[in-house]
Amino acid sequence: MGDSNNQTTHFVLIHGSASGAWAWYKVKTILEAAGHSVTALDMSASGVNTKTLEEVVTFDQYNEPLIEFMANLAENEKVVLVAHSLGGLNVAFAMEKFPEKISLAVFVTAFLPDTEHQPSYMLEKFIENSPAVAEGWQSVVSSTTGYEAFMKSTAFSLASPEDLSLQTLLKRSGSLFLESLAKANKFTKEKFGSVVRDYVVCTQDLLVVPSLQRFMIEHNEVKEVMEIPADHMAIVSRPKELCQCLLEFARKHA
Repeated sequence: MGDSNNQTTHFVLIHGSASGAWAWYKVKTILEAAGHSVTALDMSASGVNTKTLEEVVTFDQYNEPLIEFMANLAENEKVVLVAHSLGGLNVAFAMEKFPEKISLAVFVTAFLPDTEHQPSYMLEKFIENSPAVAEGWQSVVSSTTGYEAFMKSTAFSLASPEDLSLQTLLKRSGSLFLESLAKANKFTKEKFGSVVRDYVVCTQDLLVVPSLQRFMIEHNEVKEVMEIPADHMAIVSRPKELCQCLLEFARKHA
């Protein structure tokens, strides 16, 4: 693994809804250039995963690729999980199930659940706080009409036209899985709560707005918070600044 001054970290990157592992293409390149190992996973019915959304009814089914990956990690291996957007919930379930295999969890303008409420609670807050945006997202994400315009005005407000084109060409249908998350067990302080958490606040996010990001942080024991002037798609619009945060967090807390 290298000497203690030059420790190699294994970053595992988890995308948001209606996206895929490909969305991390800039972040993966930067982290690998810094000497770290990186795995970017496709969730079910995402990226190049062959399942369709019709086959993926529950959040557990959606999250199978991450749970399987964690289960197959070598006995003593620990990873840094990095979540973007809805990926925060994927990572939270992995924290609950495999706390001993995670040295750090980083949430990048991601949904960060607490231990007091159902796993769906922060998504319900999102819909309550930004009803027009949430409704707009839900209507465009399963169709092609209006998708690009909506994304440009919300999630991709600072991203390049090329990255928006890429998202539009590669998009898959998405879901927030509210129904199954509302029925899921609460996360526990003993397991989920035992994993060190850091958060990257994206101050220009028009989708998961900064006030909601801070609300989630306040309801959690977050070790450290960093801010970057990024939109929701910091992973493509501000990859260098984001990677500086990830490398710093890993150096201090992993």
